[in-house]
Amino acid sequence: MIEIGSAIRDLKPGDRVVMTFQPTCGSCLPCAEGRSALCIPGAEANGKGVLMPGEIRLHDCHDHNDIYHHCGVSAYAEHAVISRHSLVKVDADDIPFEELALFGCAVQTGVGAVLNTCRVQPGQSVAIVGLGGVGLAALLGAVAAGATEIIAVDLSDDKLTVARDLGATLCYNAKDPGLIDRIRAETGGGVDHAVELAGAVPAFDLAYEITRRGGQTVTAGLAAPTAEFTLPAVNVVADERTIKGSYMGSCVPQRDIPRFIRMYQAGKLPVDKLLTGRLTLDQINEGFDLLDRGEAIRQVIIFG
Repeated sequence: MIEIGSAIRDLKPGDRVVMTFQPTCGSCLPCAEGRSALCIPGAEANGKGVLMPGEIRLHDCHDHNDIYHHCGVSAYAEHAVISRHSLVKVDADDIPFEELALFGCAVQTGVGAVLNTCRVQPGQSVAIVGLGGVGLAALLGAVAAGATEIIAVDLSDDKLTVARDLGATLCYNAKDPGLIDRIRAETGGGVDHAVELAGAVPAFDLAYEITRRGGQTVTAGLAAPTAEFTLPAVNVVADERTIKGSYMGSCVPQRDIPRFIRMYQAGKLPVDKLLTGRLTLDQINEGFDLLDRGEAIRQVIIFG
């Protein structure tokens, strides 16, 4: 951090901070309930593309047109103006900036979905459906939580290889015939927790079908706004199923980002293994192409 506004009292230039894509006010009802991911003013600001106070502080240097603040971060630049509501101060001088950057999005969403939303307990079984950067972070969260059966499902055999290296006990390609029956047989009727992170209806359907009676299916993948899925109502009742959404891993950033960093420092959450690329700003399009082809997990833009 280079400069701070005159009203900021708890930060100073040179402090290390992690940016979070959901600004939190700390005082609305969801924030007061410990559900910062649902912050009402934060969601409104993100929807408008402005900072929490309602301002736009980015402008084109040539024609001076406004540039909206995407999710309050807008970090694809050498400098950015960020609201205090989108920053978490961290004590992590021993961690490179490119590794700290991982905690603001993928780690919050993936690890948080397992630890906060699912509340996985030691000895339970977990399935992760969709192995992008967020899905693999969720897999690391399942390992850290002490899950004894961790099932990884994806369309990419390369991603399944990575999942196995990160601690998955069973790996399946989503195209495998009879996949649902195989997983249910391997797990004695299904898993305790199935987490969908692909953002696709077929992935959610699969996650639901491999969840055991009395288990819960959590979706943290953002599907298209027009996407819909159907569920057998009698099955939800008779099997006492739980279906939950998870936004930003149900995290309280000020609490969970430092917590996840401490886990990383203790060797219990090796998120650095998710970092597959360090790019310069002029390589940004190449980086997006790699993501689109499924050839990268997490990439970070490095300046200087």
